[in-house]
Amino acid sequence: MSRLNFFLEREATGSSARAARFQTLHGEVQTPIFMPVGTQATVKGQTIHTLKAVGSRVLLANTFHLLLRPGPQVFKKVGGIHRFMNWDGPVLTDSGGFQIFSLPGSRQMNEAGATFRSYVDGDMHLLSPETSIAMQQAIGSDVMMVLDQCVASTAAYTEAEAAMSLTHRWAQRSLAARGDSPQALFGIVQGACHPDLRKKSAEFLRALPFDGLAIGGLAVGETPAQRYEFTGLATAQLPKNLPRYLMGVGTPLDLLEAVHRGVDMFDCIIPSQLAQRGTVFTTQGKLHLRRSVYKFSEMPLDPVCGCQACRDHTRAYLHHLVKADELLGWHLLSIHNLAFYHNLMRAMREAILAGTFLEFYERMRPELARTDSEHPSVAPKPAKAFKFPRLGDYEIHRGPAGFNSVRQISSGEVMHSVNRPEDEANRLYVEQSALATRLTADAASAEEFVVWDVGLGAASNAMAVLRAFERCIAEQTDGPLRPLRLVSFECDLDPLRLAAKNVGYFPHMQHGAPQSILAQGHWSHRSGLMRWELLRGDFLALFAAAKPPDLILYDPFSYKTDSALWMPETFARIFSACSSKPAELYTYSAATAVRVALLNAGFFVAEGVGTGPKAETTIAFTRSDAAAAHPNSPRLLGDEWLKRWRRSSSKHPASLAPEAQPEFEKRIEGHPQFSRTPASKLPP
Repeated sequence: MSRLNFFLEREATGSSARAARFQTLHGEVQTPIFMPVGTQATVKGQTIHTLKAVGSRVLLANTFHLLLRPGPQVFKKVGGIHRFMNWDGPVLTDSGGFQIFSLPGSRQMNEAGATFRSYVDGDMHLLSPETSIAMQQAIGSDVMMVLDQCVASTAAYTEAEAAMSLTHRWAQRSLAARGDSPQALFGIVQGACHPDLRKKSAEFLRALPFDGLAIGGLAVGETPAQRYEFTGLATAQLPKNLPRYLMGVGTPLDLLEAVHRGVDMFDCIIPSQLAQRGTVFTTQGKLHLRRSVYKFSEMPLDPVCGCQACRDHTRAYLHHLVKADELLGWHLLSIHNLAFYHNLMRAMREAILAGTFLEFYERMRPELARTDSEHPSVAPKPAKAFKFPRLGDYEIHRGPAGFNSVRQISSGEVMHSVNRPEDEANRLYVEQSALATRLTADAASAEEFVVWDVGLGAASNAMAVLRAFERCIAEQTDGPLRPLRLVSFECDLDPLRLAAKNVGYFPHMQHGAPQSILAQGHWSHRSGLMRWELLRGDFLALFAAAKPPDLILYDPFSYKTDSALWMPETFARIFSACSSKPAELYTYSAATAVRVALLNAGFFVAEGVGTGPKAETTIAFTRSDAAAAHPNSPRLLGDEWLKRWRRSSSKHPASLAPEAQPEFEKRIEGHPQFSRTPASKLPP
């Protein structure tokens, strides 16, 4: 059970942003929250009174630095950091892993921990998971962090994997060292910029009894776009019932983007560090007060801010302090930057609670990227409208419901335009086909269960099948699973490449399998019970050579872009290819032209579940008794449908010659599916 009593108050609509609260040993914390960095039991240039005045609620201190000076004996004697610095609010202590990472020339890493030379007195120290926890217990922080091995976010796969594995082993040792202490303890997700490692790390840590989970190893070499992508990837894998902490990040825009992706807690030295250089964040853009343009300005720093710097001083005076290298300048500008950060976090929380965060996010993104709009240092360029990533003829599209899909630029058509791609794939194909039941109930069959995925696209359907298989593996208690072969057909891999390059936009892509499909054309589960393979090219030219399917997920883009795949001749060829065994075809279309083409081919056709704006979808069987034996008991088309078909303007395929229409009608009327009611006795 968590020591923090975390309570999720609200999640934003169309965003992963969330507002929450939790209880520490020194008071309640409301999120999203920014924690000023008080590395050595002080936020540089600030007193506890100025910190409280600007709205600081939680401070961060660093175990590495406090271990070296003043040392654990001091904290044990005075009763912890709260009495030591006279701060009555919560304190979070970092473990020192990042500081060790920053000393590559004077430390050695191994299983035991990190051996390094003190910058204070030159002595050698060993910082291990146990000594780190012991030091944090002496400090008396409300939230402790496990010791982790931090590597550059751009580190090679093998280096990142080794560091992640060591971090996991240290995490288990840190938990054991914590014992029954009332202090909370957070684990740290590592894995650099490798999607499968990030997922693996999150899966490992969320199974351990931590009170919260942090995302480490970012803001150490990657681009902002990568930072946002891997933040979203990580939060998607973290449990909702624990706080999420993005370590060492960042600018106001970084915070906005990370809150949008589901992060609750932040720390960074930027507010104080930039203030020392004379730079501040304001509602009018980022200002560099060393510039002479402010020498005579009698304006306040930020007209809408009520902090001490804005309330009592002009830009001219602050410019003078900065140019004269007066400590008061650093002090006042730090006050303002911290106030700006806390006001931003407060505004984000209010927007989440009010249900308006997505609008707030879209409005603030360009605002937080501005520089001084009244006194630009260079001639301003026209603002560029934000564009979602694109590749070839495809781009990422965000619909009004707030989820992402892939849009074909030339046709304007969107894949999964109404429902989230992963939700539609599950409902239409995985759940409706009772795939899990087929893999478990028929497990006595040693023959592979073959699924054709016609129209791979951005792999929504294929990944839904893979996830369903992995759930079967995870829930398997006794007996075998039936082997599964997934065969995806696709002639254009750009949608998959686009999604794979931007996994932060597509939660279903957060897996190593799509990357393997793109690189090698196949992927196998470690159990050996599932193989996913890609047949690249024209489906019509390839499927005859493929192993006959048990299940077909028939999801070509649309009739407009893939008209050949919806023709009666195509369905006739598919029926011929799979009629040697009981097979089922599922498709999103309920169009009369599609259903009549399936009937003409020899399929038995049933009504499928509704999805999105469609009241029905379609299921087709190669056997007459398959619908009755189906776990979900779909209803075959009957007399009512036949009546509607007779009146339909799509009674015949568009390609059918007039002289062939009577024979076509005869085949439909005489289909065994309708044989129980002779056509002559049906009303017109």
